[in-house]
Amino acid sequence: MQSTCRITVLALASTFLVPFAAHADPVAEGLARATQIVEEHRAVPTFQAPGESFDIRAVAAGKKMLSIPNTSSNQFLKGIIRREIEVGKEIGLEVREWENQGQPNQWVQGIEYAIANDFDIVDLISGVNPAVIEPQLEAAKAAGVQVFTSHFYDPSQEANPLLAGDLPFSFYGQGWIMGNWAIHKTEGAANVIVVKSDEVPPTEPLVRGIRDAFEQNCPNCTILTEINVGITEWGTKIQPAVQAALLSNPTANYVFPIYDSMSQFVVPAVELTGRGEMVKIATGNGTPFVLDFIREGRVEMDVGESLDWVARATIDGYMRKLAGLEMPEELAVPLYIFDETNIETAGTPAEANKGYGDEYVAGFHENWQLK
Repeated sequence: MQSTCRITVLALASTFLVPFAAHADPVAEGLARATQIVEEHRAVPTFQAPGESFDIRAVAAGKKMLSIPNTSSNQFLKGIIRREIEVGKEIGLEVREWENQGQPNQWVQGIEYAIANDFDIVDLISGVNPAVIEPQLEAAKAAGVQVFTSHFYDPSQEANPLLAGDLPFSFYGQGWIMGNWAIHKTEGAANVIVVKSDEVPPTEPLVRGIRDAFEQNCPNCTILTEINVGITEWGTKIQPAVQAALLSNPTANYVFPIYDSMSQFVVPAVELTGRGEMVKIATGNGTPFVLDFIREGRVEMDVGESLDWVARATIDGYMRKLAGLEMPEELAVPLYIFDETNIETAGTPAEANKGYGDEYVAGFHENWQLK
């Protein structure tokens, strides 16, 4: 099932490809479209059931799941796994995290641990590339361990065929919103520095979403430079690279750290160059410490995803697979803009599941036949 956000993004994108009358002002028209997209994602998200109702406790009873993040230093992923552990307690599923520092050999060890200790599910969450551990995927399959990815591929990308299943997420939609935010805020004059990690497959559709926003809605907007930093080097390379880019691009008015955990290194780079008044930071994920940066005026906007909602949608998809039901086509997790106007709804300090309303929790409980 497509998420509400993904449907909205695709519908808007396809609509905006229709040619306009020759007399139309392309800057004004594009700005109007960008503003509409921003307003669409200011509305508090609503829950849509990801599939037919089923008894999730009956499926989860006695089952074990090992979640392997691309690195345990990523606070966004740590937050999702913490919620997976708590949701697991609600339904009788044992969930553990495989702690690692982002090294492929550690991901290999995690799969081997799951096989040796009779886990039913391995969750490769957001960044663990199945292509680099294919022998272990084959070994897991032979041992009856089902290995899934969640929040890793964009729906436009093909999942590794050795996986038992996949729950993609609209990274393209996240980039599309970020791009249109900058168009809206600069009135069609965004000059952006993008910070990315090309080693992570969802980076390509996310950056493509930014580019498409500019191409379709802003003839005067540009990506000045793209800074590519490997995941294990974020702590040492992002800050000096962003500082250098800001010094060499005096017209820059936005930095997009496309994964918001990068913001901890981007914020000091902007501040140390003395460009905080002119250069704003817009990002995506909704990690609590970055939402706190918004409250402090250090980050302007974050395209948030409820970490609790992500955890519930992930476990929902995997349990459906174990039950012999159809898995959703993607994670049914809406995208929601946090900025200075609504950041207080995220809590003080911010929490991973605040600000998105509570309708979705009741919705999952009803869909899971929890009493």
